[in-house]
Amino acid sequence: MYNNEPIFLQPVFQERIWGGQKLKTEFSYEIPFEKTGEAWAISAHLHGPSVITNGPLTGKTLADAWNEHKELFNRETVDSGEYPLLVKILDAADDLSVQVHPNDQFAREVEGVPLGKTECWYVLSAEEGAELVLGHHAKTSEEFTRMVDKGEWDKLLRRVKVKAGDFVYVPSGTIHAIGKGIVILETQQSSDITYRVYDYDRMDSDGNKRELHLERAKQVTTIPHQDAYVKPVETIQGGLCEKKLVQEQYFTVYHWQLNGQATCKMTANFLQVSVIKGHAVLDIDGKSFVLTKGSHFILPYGIREYTLDGEAEFIVSHE
Repeated sequence: MYNNEPIFLQPVFQERIWGGQKLKTEFSYEIPFEKTGEAWAISAHLHGPSVITNGPLTGKTLADAWNEHKELFNRETVDSGEYPLLVKILDAADDLSVQVHPNDQFAREVEGVPLGKTECWYVLSAEEGAELVLGHHAKTSEEFTRMVDKGEWDKLLRRVKVKAGDFVYVPSGTIHAIGKGIVILETQQSSDITYRVYDYDRMDSDGNKRELHLERAKQVTTIPHQDAYVKPVETIQGGLCEKKLVQEQYFTVYHWQLNGQATCKMTANFLQVSVIKGHAVLDIDGKSFVLTKGSHFILPYGIREYTLDGEAEFIVSHE
């Protein structure tokens, strides 16, 4: 009944000390905060579940759909657990804190939650000279601890310049931070556990420095840093150029470039789709849906074939 059309979702916006206005200016979202840092676009997380905007489930959250309509995700015969993924758009008007995330085992044993956090970023836009923190230069745990305790951030942190179209894979245990002037689309495990390592001594709205989590960070950081190299694989089908950006344990992520028309078959239990540029029309069994920049939706299990027509770019993901 519910699985023959896409599930469109309304983002949930999050205020952040480092946020800005680009979610409004670049995506035409009606943002609620002066410093809007994140749009949780495809989310079933309890801290911000996105709301369904079409079909019989209008007004329900993605978490509701996951828990009450497992057939949409081909989960009827397995233990579904948590909805596995979370898709965000982040606007870094200022540098994010330097941070690290735990793996699943640490998250379960220490935090009492089912999922750690491995993530990846597709850079949507970046100001000239923009850079990320990605990894560190310490060779041993002792060296890492000493540099953290002494605040030797310039020596410790590894910085990487980025531009629009770059892709970065960030396994749990990786020290990282998105830099000022960067907008990304993030695909991650559905987890909100962050251990803050360094925050540039910023003050929050109450005039206090934000809490750091140095002992937890020392426990979970991969030492020495290990670069996570991924090699994109490109295929072309009709008017669709598909670039597989990463295929790892928790997710597979693609960049789609549509120039014209393409008929596609579903190859996963369900697909998460975000339109990052242009316009297109999605056709499923003769029913059409207009797609514009900033649209986010799920193609549920049960859709076997669909057609895309237009000029657009997408980030697509599945387990």
